[in-house]
Amino acid sequence: MPESSPPEITQTDYRLLVQNIVDYAIFMLDPRGRIVSWNAGAERIKGYRAEEIIGRHFSVFYPPEDVAAGKPAHGLVVAAAEGRLEDEGWRVRADGTRFWANVVITALYDDTGELRGFGKVTRDMTERRIAERALRESEERFRLIVQNVVDYAIFMLDPQGRIVSWNAGAERIKGYRAEEIIGRHFSAFYPPEDVAAGKPARELVVAAAEGRLEDEGWRVRADGTRFWANVVITALYDDTGELRGFGKVTRDMTERRTAERALDERSRLLTHLVHAQEMERRRIAWDVHDDTIQSMVAVGMRLQLLADQLEGEHAVGALQLNETVSAAVHRLRDLTFRLRPPGLDRDGLVEGLTSYLDQVVTGAGLTYSLRHELDREPPAETAITIFRICQEALNNVRKHAQAKAVTVSLASSGHGVLTRVADDGVGVSDPAGLLAVPDHFGLIEMRERAEMAGGWWSIRGRPDDGTTVEFWVPALASGGEDGRV
Repeated sequence: MPESSPPEITQTDYRLLVQNIVDYAIFMLDPRGRIVSWNAGAERIKGYRAEEIIGRHFSVFYPPEDVAAGKPAHGLVVAAAEGRLEDEGWRVRADGTRFWANVVITALYDDTGELRGFGKVTRDMTERRIAERALRESEERFRLIVQNVVDYAIFMLDPQGRIVSWNAGAERIKGYRAEEIIGRHFSAFYPPEDVAAGKPARELVVAAAEGRLEDEGWRVRADGTRFWANVVITALYDDTGELRGFGKVTRDMTERRTAERALDERSRLLTHLVHAQEMERRRIAWDVHDDTIQSMVAVGMRLQLLADQLEGEHAVGALQLNETVSAAVHRLRDLTFRLRPPGLDRDGLVEGLTSYLDQVVTGAGLTYSLRHELDREPPAETAITIFRICQEALNNVRKHAQAKAVTVSLASSGHGVLTRVADDGVGVSDPAGLLAVPDHFGLIEMRERAEMAGGWWSIRGRPDDGTTVEFWVPALASGGEDGRV
């Protein structure tokens, strides 16, 4: 069946189309500017019903200042001369409120060239203008933020790497004023050896391929001095996928790097100091064991033989001397154990502490528990520091706490080890005041060991409620490498 021809569009159809459009005010003016037609969109946008507005001059829609300036009449003159006029500006509704309008006035000529009037199409653009103004204000605020940030150099490069913007932070960090640097290639910030190696160009290639690049290294200021920089280069693509340039953010990290290097040096010095102290303890322990103790054991044997040969009170005196020597030998052997306890080098911190607790704490009639939540074994110098502080804390418990039980706990915390030694003894009335007493060398030594290692130490407790020694030391290997536990 043949397709039917589309119906013919009549003047009535056009009139219905125009009359029923509600998003645009569409109406006609006579040659002098009086309104001669009115559609539903005009009523919705401008607030007048047809019977209220037809016959009135269209200047009623303009603010008083525009009417006084002759803007409506001027608009008709331009439209008549050029065929059309497009304008944006404030217009006034029937209730006196204003709205932002896009207006097109079209001159209407008949076949003889006579001006029959004007077609006027108005659209309410208030919401779009508000959105555009909000966007512009947001962009302006962002621009002001970027321009005035002083801790970061934030600037743009074109696709070839030439500088096209410059902020206050860039001037402060790099030393160039905007007029001195805009237009120059960003390789001006790189040391000669990096430029010779092609590093600036290579970084742009990587950023363009991967979207961004982050780097740390030396950069050069305007005066030729160098600074250590953290740099992020971000490729900027438009909606079509075309590379428009690069965003570059640079931060001066010289102070942080200096601090890190100082910490690194401190870590190395601490390692050397701990090792030197342990070697000296080992030497003293060997000397006491191999020389002093052996000599005193020999003296004891001679006294025993002498006592066997003597009679009466002389024999008793010799035996008493022998007992004194034996007690001294026992104390010296305890000293050598504390100077160089077995197992720490071979088995690690937990086993070393366990061995020490077994032999020293249990031997003093105390029960103990050792709990640990360590991710890994701490570096040797950290383990030794923790052991020595625990050793002193446990020695205090054994001598002064009158406790029945002690708990030692080790846990990974913040790239370090958090340690607690808690007892159920008599406690203390003024924990902080203990450190002010010069005689408490053990407490002072514990605190100094922890602080020397870059950590902290504290003591707390109450009378008849036990005492807790708590400390944290960083678990950094020699050289500052992160030895997290």
